[in-house]
Amino acid sequence: MPRGVFVARFGSKADMKKRLLIIALVLFVGVILFALRPDAPVVPSFPNTSGPAFVVNLVKPRIARPFYGILPTKLEEKLETNRERKFDHTSPGAKIGNVSPNRLELSADGWALLIETDAEGNVLPASYLVYTREIGETQRRLRCRPEAQPTGYLRTTTRADADLLDGSFLIKVATCENDETGKVIGWPPAPITVHGGFKGLPVSRR
Repeated sequence: MPRGVFVARFGSKADMKKRLLIIALVLFVGVILFALRPDAPVVPSFPNTSGPAFVVNLVKPRIARPFYGILPTKLEEKLETNRERKFDHTSPGAKIGNVSPNRLELSADGWALLIETDAEGNVLPASYLVYTREIGETQRRLRCRPEAQPTGYLRTTTRADADLLDGSFLIKVATCENDETGKVIGWPPAPITVHGGFKGLPVSRR
């Protein structure tokens, strides 16, 4: 094809480079926007459970996940060294602590969750998540707390025929420390989302 015909149809090499650069920038911005979009919490259900039940899910920020969390979940889990993302009433050592409309305590081996709210339903800074994560090829027990102005909720419903609570929750923990030494570590790079739900939890008597 004569050079003049090519230039007429496709433009100069400089124009082509500009177009390719624009396309690359658009794709890059699209990936960033996708990575920064919030994960929508999935409302848990317990269809085959008759007694007390709960599930606690941990969602790491996309910036701390392989390829910014754009991979399918199953593939992402295979690439991660810290794959454990949840615990529930069937986990080893699972326990239900003090439970009320303003307090939720759940734990299992290697896990502990406390959510406290005030009279208006605002999450209090005393809330925390404890879990174990591999850091530098060593398992570390971390205690992670919310920001100074915590984000999240604890929603409960008391059953009419019994002192049992059903509900859901969500908190974001932003600062983690070594639970043994109390030393703050430089992780996570963005808040971790902790969410889940429960049913049939007995209200604590104090």
